[in-house]
Amino acid sequence: MDFCDLAPEFTQHHFCGIVLVTPSYRPAHVQGRPRSAGPQSSTSCVLRKLSGAMFRLYVLVMGVSAFTLQPAAHTGAARSCRFRGRHYKREFRLEGEPVALRCPQVPYRLWASVSPHINLTWHKNDSARMIPGEEETRMWAQDGALWLLPALQEDSGTYICTTRNASYCDKVSIELRVFENTDASLPFISYPQILTLSTSGVLVCPDLSEFTRDKTDVKIQWYKDSLLLDKDNEKFLSVRGTTHLLVHDVALEDAGYYRCVLTFAHEGQQYNITRSIELRIKKKKEETIPVIISPLKTISASLGSRLTIPCKVFLGTGTPLTTMLWWTANDTHIESAYPGGRVTEGLRQEYSENNENYIEVPLIFDPVTREDLNMDFKCVVRNTLGFQTLRTTVKEASSTFSWGIVLAPLALAFLVLGGIWMHRRCKHRTGKADGLTVLRPRHQDFQSYPK
Repeated sequence: MDFCDLAPEFTQHHFCGIVLVTPSYRPAHVQGRPRSAGPQSSTSCVLRKLSGAMFRLYVLVMGVSAFTLQPAAHTGAARSCRFRGRHYKREFRLEGEPVALRCPQVPYRLWASVSPHINLTWHKNDSARMIPGEEETRMWAQDGALWLLPALQEDSGTYICTTRNASYCDKVSIELRVFENTDASLPFISYPQILTLSTSGVLVCPDLSEFTRDKTDVKIQWYKDSLLLDKDNEKFLSVRGTTHLLVHDVALEDAGYYRCVLTFAHEGQQYNITRSIELRIKKKKEETIPVIISPLKTISASLGSRLTIPCKVFLGTGTPLTTMLWWTANDTHIESAYPGGRVTEGLRQEYSENNENYIEVPLIFDPVTREDLNMDFKCVVRNTLGFQTLRTTVKEASSTFSWGIVLAPLALAFLVLGGIWMHRRCKHRTGKADGLTVLRPRHQDFQSYPK
């Protein structure tokens, strides 16, 4: 059968997750159509052949691209590396001592589980050369850490830790500075630690985990201002098997620089690992028994009005930092008793008057309702030395009309008018009295004549 006797159809093919529609052919008589003949039919047949060949070529090109271009793009994405920035902690070390830089992305506790799946490399100052190199004798990488032994001042710089696997890559930088072992370097390499005056505290020899891991016989020697603190010292006690120094009854003169020294052995050679500590002494915060001095036991308020009831606490010279102050309603916190927020606690205020400390927390009603009249409100204060509560209730203000306020001006007006009237009356009587005095002699003279 000639190819022109075939009638085109469309068939779906699934390729790499894509549905392709391709023309297929079957005999025209199967489709129930008459066979075509003539030059016009031959021309259309040739066009169909050409379009079918071009479509098959397109499908072939797409298939090859699916298997070649996509893996290349995936590989390029895997090679791109994201920089996470500089690690927050800087390493300050002394020359001639061992240094271990731990890669921040891979903590020691995770190294055993992730090491088979990642490739960890180190670079210095973002250079292309990996470290440690084959010629390096002082550097080696072990368990996710870069070791330098002994460290030199020229080792100072930025170290880049890169972790990579088939799907991701990231890197973090670590700053290392190596100082000469002199007293002038103390302000730069010292770890600040704080103890409280007149208490007992502990100093910790820091950053020794890489050297004390899996060791139970840790021995550390402690120095204060180059003076060895021996075991017979009652003031200082080095806790055996730990990195701690116990300080009894801390005094102001205990402030200063301390050194802790750990001995580390490598390939039959002994090295000292030194950490310097700057001890600072802070004064102990004084506390006093808190005393609530307000509010009153009963507060009068009109229904529908806004009301603020302050709770004021006297602390004397004590610190307010460790004193807690709050309100309750029927022994329930205000937030729980009034979930709608109509009654709330105001902002806490701490202030001093005449060198004496006070705390104040107001209770705010916005507005007052009849529900509040049945509530038992308490102001509560607590610190390590004492606990106190003060109860208060809200009473509805009397709404009876006060006639005294209205009658007072009227009474005053009556008094003024009465005073004026009395003054005029007295003046009038005085005038009459003067007239009688003038007429009396005439009356007497008139009476003297005989009838």
